[in-house]
Amino acid sequence: MNKLTLDKLDVNGKRVLMRVDFNVPQNADGTVRDDTRIRAALKSINYVRENGGMLILMSHLGRPKDPKKAETPEEAAKIVAKNETLTMGPIADRLRELVGGNVTKLDALVGPEVSAAVAAMQPRDIIVLENTRFHKGETKNDPELSQQLAKLGDVYVSDAFGSVHRAHCSTEGVTAFIPGPSAAGFLVAKEMEYFGRVLNEPARPLTAILGGAKVSDKIPVIDNLLNLVDCLIIGGGMAFTFLKALGQEIGDSLLDEGGIEVAKSAMAKAKEKGIELLLPVDTVVADAFSPDANAKVVEAGQIEAGWQGLDIGPKTIALFSGAIKKSKTVVWNGPVGVFEMEKFAAGTKAIANLLAETPSVTSVIGGGDTAAAVVQFGLEDKMSHVSTGGGASLEMLEGKELPGLAALTNA
Repeated sequence: MNKLTLDKLDVNGKRVLMRVDFNVPQNADGTVRDDTRIRAALKSINYVRENGGMLILMSHLGRPKDPKKAETPEEAAKIVAKNETLTMGPIADRLRELVGGNVTKLDALVGPEVSAAVAAMQPRDIIVLENTRFHKGETKNDPELSQQLAKLGDVYVSDAFGSVHRAHCSTEGVTAFIPGPSAAGFLVAKEMEYFGRVLNEPARPLTAILGGAKVSDKIPVIDNLLNLVDCLIIGGGMAFTFLKALGQEIGDSLLDEGGIEVAKSAMAKAKEKGIELLLPVDTVVADAFSPDANAKVVEAGQIEAGWQGLDIGPKTIALFSGAIKKSKTVVWNGPVGVFEMEKFAAGTKAIANLLAETPSVTSVIGGGDTAAAVVQFGLEDKMSHVSTGGGASLEMLEGKELPGLAALTNA
C-alpha cells in the first residue's frame, strides 16, 4: 500500500500518461448522463495542469464489439464507426466544459497521429485518447501495446480505482515500459488509505456488513473478514442461505444452494474465534418480486411458501444498529434489501442514515450497489469514504494483491 503518490511526483514540463475511469452512463443521444466519475478525477487532472504538466488521458468505456489492432487511421475509424456509442468524444466534450477548454480528443489510442499530437503538446494541454478497449491488446495486457502507450508519457498516474484489479495494458502493463515513475492519483491514493486502514490498522471494534445475493460470490471476502473483524453482519439475499443452513424456513426467498456449507463453515469459524455474527431476526416479505407486491413483516426463518424476503424488518434494524453504534470502524459491502424499490428500501436506508449521523464511526462503503444506494439516499458526502470500485473493493477485502496497485512505484 506504500506507493508513490501524485503529490510527490515531479510533473513540471512532463507528459503525464494518466489512466482515469470515464466509463460513465450516457443518454440515447450520446451525451453524458452522469459525470460523477469525470468530476472525481478533476483533483488529479487540475493538479497536473497547475504544476506545469501535459496530460494524456486514457479510459475504457463499455464493452466494444470487434476490437482490433488498428494498423492505420482508416482501420481505427472503422472500429469507431462500429462502436459509435462507445467513443470517448462526448466524455471529452464534458471534460472540456468542466476544465474550461484546452481538451483535444483523438480518434485512436496509439499510432503516428497520436504520437504527433502528443509531441506537439504544451503545458496544461489535455489529450483524451480513444476508448482503450477499441484495441484488442488492451484486455490481453499485450506488451507491444503497453510499449506504444508508454512512449506517449514521461511518467504514469493511476487514478482509475475501478480498474486496478484488472491486469490490462492501461492499468498495469504500461508501468513496465514508462520511462519515469508510476504514481497513484489522488482518487486511488484515498482508496488505498481507507482500505489499508481497514485491513491493517482499524480503529476497533471493527464491524463488517455484507449483503448482496450469493454467498458463494463472497467466500474469499467472508474468509478474510473473519480474520479481521469483531462483528460480522449478514443481510440482503445472502442472509437466507445462512438461515437455511440453520434449518429455518425461508419460503421462496433467494437461496444459494452451493453456499449452504460455506455459511455453516463461516458460522462455526465465527463462534470459534469469538466473533459476533448477526443475522436478521425479522424480515419484510412479499408475495412477488415487485414494487406493487403485498408485503408484511414476519419472523426470520418462518417464511411461508409463496413469500420471499426482500428487506430486513424493524427488529433487525434495531439489532444491526446496536452493533454499528458500538463500532469505531464499519466497512459495508452489499445492500441489506432491495433498495431500488421504495417499499423494500427501509433497512438499507436506516443503516446508511445511521452511518451518516455517527461521525465517530469511520464508514467505508464498498462500491457497486452499496455506493449506488448511498448516492440514491443523498448521503455520500456524509460517509468517511465511498469507494469508486465495486470489483476492486471486493478484491481488497479478500486480501488480494491488485495488479494495478502492485505495479506502481514504491514510495
